[in-house]
Amino acid sequence: MADEKKKFSLGGIDNAAEEKGSFIKTLWQLLKFLVVSGLVTIIQLALAALLPLVCDQIHTLLPEFLRGIFTPTMFATGSKEATKYVIDGVVTWGYVLPFLLSNLVANIYGFYQNKKTTFKSDSAWYNFVIYIVLLLALILFSTWMQGAIVGQLLKIAPSNWFLKIITNESVARLIASMCAGFVQMVVLFPMEKFVLMREKKTDDAQEEAPQAEAEAE
Repeated sequence: MADEKKKFSLGGIDNAAEEKGSFIKTLWQLLKFLVVSGLVTIIQLALAALLPLVCDQIHTLLPEFLRGIFTPTMFATGSKEATKYVIDGVVTWGYVLPFLLSNLVANIYGFYQNKKTTFKSDSAWYNFVIYIVLLLALILFSTWMQGAIVGQLLKIAPSNWFLKIITNESVARLIASMCAGFVQMVVLFPMEKFVLMREKKTDDAQEEAPQAEAEAE
């Protein structure tokens, strides 16, 4: 009975997938990565919906290097969003922070979960630093993309019921967050698997290496 339970545990499935070869193992890792990405998306969407309640009160203007990315043209002229997020022709942090923070918090959780469960990695601590640098660049792009998507959706005239739904600010943010999550997933899976997260060396593998060397001699 104990062996049967172990067989159908996560570790048992991991071992079975590994025995089937690298292709099946990669497919199993991709499946686990997708599950973690789903959790990351839920966290991201929840934060993206809640953070505007606080961040909308922030009226600090974006620094110069971000003003070329986040421009007032993202919003329809005279719209509620333009009035709320644009001051003196400059977009405020109140618009950008919900996208930025929701991405950062959700993906840090995703990193640790993938390291522990998906790839079972013992990679060095500095790989996390590399991940954060990569993530910040990716988040900057994703934040711009989300802002652009929301801005374009809010410019659409709601001439029918479907357009009325997708041009709602909350729904537009949801759509934008889902698109950003997909882009991040496509980039992060190969980076984490092949670059950032090396698998732990099992005791068997460590024992076999000296034996193989001894036999070769």
